[in-house]
Amino acid sequence: MLKEEGKFKYLEKGEGTNVIMLHGLMGGIDNFGDMVDIVAKKHKVYAPDLQLFETPLLNCTIKNRAKYIHKFMKMKKLDSAILIGNSLGGHVALVFCKLFPNMVDGVVLMGSSGLYENSMGDSFPRRGDYNYIKEKTEEVFYDPKTATKELVDKVFDIANKRDSVIRLLAFAKSAIRHNMSKDLPKFIMPFCMIWGKNDKVTPPHVGEEFNKLLPNSELHWIDKCGHSPMWEHPQKTSQIVIDWAARNLNQ
Repeated sequence: MLKEEGKFKYLEKGEGTNVIMLHGLMGGIDNFGDMVDIVAKKHKVYAPDLQLFETPLLNCTIKNRAKYIHKFMKMKKLDSAILIGNSLGGHVALVFCKLFPNMVDGVVLMGSSGLYENSMGDSFPRRGDYNYIKEKTEEVFYDPKTATKELVDKVFDIANKRDSVIRLLAFAKSAIRHNMSKDLPKFIMPFCMIWGKNDKVTPPHVGEEFNKLLPNSELHWIDKCGHSPMWEHPQKTSQIVIDWAARNLNQ
């Protein structure tokens, strides 16, 4: 399913209103899994690889990745889209809203950074310590079994590559610099927050703060869910998105 066009790698599926799914710092396109198939029954879904660990070091900023999505949309000739972002992907969506508001139909945030960045720097993975990496990866989910050996191995691999670690830290620092609290009240497009009640990375109060600061937003909770609702509860998360879009965007 993965397409490659120019410098872009992405999934594309379905027909209808454009939806762009943006993954997090330690994630990839596969994080959205079943959600791509479910949402694609109602919308045209794109899931680009943000290529966080292939980005030149000087370009490892949230703003640069927002511009990357702008270039992707231009390449695909998309005038506008609904942006769905998890974790750092949500932060990229927020900066995109600031830079290119007319290209945003609406935004769905799940465990987004942008207001609360302590989590991105205070528990940085210790290189070479597999059990520590396993523990930290499991903390992302309500059910620790969701952190498969394959996933833990992937995170362990990132944490043990010097170039990847430098980029990870650069993006984490950029997230801290790009606090969005003063920008959120100016965003008039509809927002949907989907938050895991058991999110340890961006705790529930972060979702409440987003909802309070955004003038046109609604907040949905998912029980027995951690930092990645689309991963742990793809059906429920997808249905919230589809219903929200139908109510707010006439889709």
